[in-house]
Amino acid sequence: MRYHPNPKLLVFFLAGLMSLPLGTILKAQEGDSSEKLVMEFKDERVFWKQFQVASKIVALRDTRVLPELEPFLLDNDMRIRGNAGFVFAALGDDRGFETIKAILNDTSFMSPRRSGAQVTSARYYAAHLFGDLKDKRAVPILISLLDDYRVNSIIPWSLAQIGDRAAIPPLIQELSDKKPDMRVLSIYALETFKAKEALPQIRLLINDNEHIHFDGGGTVSEAAKAAVAELQSLP
Repeated sequence: MRYHPNPKLLVFFLAGLMSLPLGTILKAQEGDSSEKLVMEFKDERVFWKQFQVASKIVALRDTRVLPELEPFLLDNDMRIRGNAGFVFAALGDDRGFETIKAILNDTSFMSPRRSGAQVTSARYYAAHLFGDLKDKRAVPILISLLDDYRVNSIIPWSLAQIGDRAAIPPLIQELSDKKPDMRVLSIYALETFKAKEALPQIRLLINDNEHIHFDGGGTVSEAAKAAVAELQSLP
């Protein structure tokens, strides 16, 4: 998950925990019932811990939990709201997808009555949730946010998790972004896509020695060289 960090929003240092393999989650939930997990979800207000509970609920595929969780779709904490949306969307209820979409479209960071940092972190989290859902309907929404400096550092990861190759051309365009972080995050996403068509543009970055602000502060050049080697080795 090397391309996951957001250099600006340190609140998401726990993103790796959110993306635990499903097998790991399933092992942790042996003996769990829907009722027990719903109670845990309701009692847990730390959003990343609650997401782990949400993932266990989804794994049980029990849609009977949805009425119990419905009030959380309107929770004052947008990240809690997003977790509920994740459960609904993953269990086939479109209210969940729409809830996460609404968080991403929230523009109240422009209002003096709302904390811009709180809204921005919630929107970033919502973009991450779309990646966790792997729902192709989110692709055009995420692509439209590649130029939104408040959340765009998570977008390449989310697009790569969804896996819709319609995201490849926009990601190739991001290789010319003025920020080295975005160039490298896009390189990593294109590697995940195994996008050999991106090789000409990635090769142009081999001599780009700007430093990034994550992954130990390496350079764009190092990421580009590694990607070229990886993509060239593909059949």
